[in-house]
Amino acid sequence: MNNQASIVSKNHFAVLSVFLLILSVLMIPTKSQAMPAFARTYNMSCTACHSAFPRLNEFGEQFTSDNFRLPNWKDSTLDSGDDMLALPSTIPLGIRAQAFVQSREAETVDISTGESISADTDFQSPYLIKLLSSAPLSDHISYYFYAILAEKGDNGSVIVEDAWFSHDDVFGTNIGMMLGQFQVSDLMFPRETRLTFQDFMVYRMAGLTYDRGVVFDYAAGPVDLSFGLVNGNGIKQNHTINSPGYQRPDHLFDNNDNKAVFGRLGGEVAGVNVGLFGYSATQKNAIGVAGMDSGNRDTDKISYGIDLSGKAGNNTYWFAQFLQNDWDDFINTNTEYSWFGSFVGIDYIHSDRWAYSFLYNYADANDLKNTDTVYEGIDINSVTLSASYYFMRNVKGVIELNYDLLDTVDQTGTYWTGHLTGENYALIGFDAGF
Repeated sequence: MNNQASIVSKNHFAVLSVFLLILSVLMIPTKSQAMPAFARTYNMSCTACHSAFPRLNEFGEQFTSDNFRLPNWKDSTLDSGDDMLALPSTIPLGIRAQAFVQSREAETVDISTGESISADTDFQSPYLIKLLSSAPLSDHISYYFYAILAEKGDNGSVIVEDAWFSHDDVFGTNIGMMLGQFQVSDLMFPRETRLTFQDFMVYRMAGLTYDRGVVFDYAAGPVDLSFGLVNGNGIKQNHTINSPGYQRPDHLFDNNDNKAVFGRLGGEVAGVNVGLFGYSATQKNAIGVAGMDSGNRDTDKISYGIDLSGKAGNNTYWFAQFLQNDWDDFINTNTEYSWFGSFVGIDYIHSDRWAYSFLYNYADANDLKNTDTVYEGIDINSVTLSASYYFMRNVKGVIELNYDLLDTVDQTGTYWTGHLTGENYALIGFDAGF
C-alpha cells in the first residue's frame, strides 16, 4: 500500500470511528428485560455475583469456588420425596447474545498469493449466540456447559466449548476435581468474564485455551494449589479407532501418548493476588504452507509465568499476565524457539450504568520471526479502550477502540505472513445474558 492510500485509509478509519462513537451515544433504549440462569435459580440480582456483567466480584468468585452453588441450593430442586434425587425444579438455561458493527483496518490475506479481502465497515450480527446451563446434582457434584449456536459468522453448526463435571470434596479429602472440557487459562484469568471485546491474546497464541482433561485444586491455608492434565491438542481433533477391526464405535481424542501437565500456585501477598503458572507438553511440529499443518514429530512445549491482580478502592480492578514460551524443535530440528507474551488491564466500574476498561496486549515472536510461517504473527502491541453502558444489569451497549502500535511489514519470504495489515478498529454493539 503506498503512502497516499495509507493516509486515505487512516482518515477514513478516523471519520468512521467518530461516527460510531456519536451513534452509540444516541442508541440508548428506554426499556429492556432479562434474567440470567443463576439469578433465576436463586431469585437474586446479577449484582450479587457481578460488579458489571460479565466481570465477577468477590462474591461471584466465591460462588465459583463453592462449586457453582449457594448453601440453600436444594430449595430450588424438585420435591420428589426421594433423598437420592436432586433435580432442578426447572431446567437451568441461559443465553448470551452479541451483535456488533465494526470499522476496522485488518484484512484477510491469502498466505500463498497475497490476495486480500477487506471491509472498512462490517455488520457482525449475530456475532455470538450461546446456550448455557449449570446446576448442582448432589451435595458435592455440579455440572456446567455451554454450546455456541453461532459465532463469528459460522451459522448452521453447534460447538460445545466448556463442558465439565466438578466434585468439591473427592473421597473426603477437601480436594476439588473438575473433569471435562475447559480452558487451561481459566486458572489465571477466565476469558469469558472480560469486559472488553478484545481478547487476552497471549492465551490464544500460547495454546492455553480449550482442552480436555482433569484439574485438581486444594486450599492449603492462604495458598491455593491447582494441578491438571489435558490431552494437549485442543478440542477439535478426534481419531477413529480402527486397528482392532472394522467399524469400531469409539474415537481417540488425543493424538499422542503424552499428556500436558500444568499447575498454578496462588495466594495473596500485601493485598495483591499472585499466581505462578507452569505448563509442559508435547506438540506436533509445524510443516506445510507457512507452517499451517501439523507433522508427525513430537516437540517439547513449555509455558511459564506470573499473574497479578488486585483492587484499588471499591470500583477499580487491575490485572496482569506475563508468560514465557519455549517451543523446542517446533519448526526445524535442533532449534529452540522462545517467545514472550503479556497483557495488562484495568476495569473501572464508574456507576450502575457505566464501566470503562483499558487493555494492553503485547507479544514478541522473538525466535519465530523470519521463519516464513504464520507464527511470525504472534507479534502484537495494541491498546484497547472500552466503555460499557448498562441498559439493564444483564444488557449492555459496548463502545470500543483498538489502536495498533506496531508498524506493518512487507512480505519478504515465500509466503505472506506477519503483521501485513494494521489492527486498528472501532466497534459498537450489544452484549446480553438472559
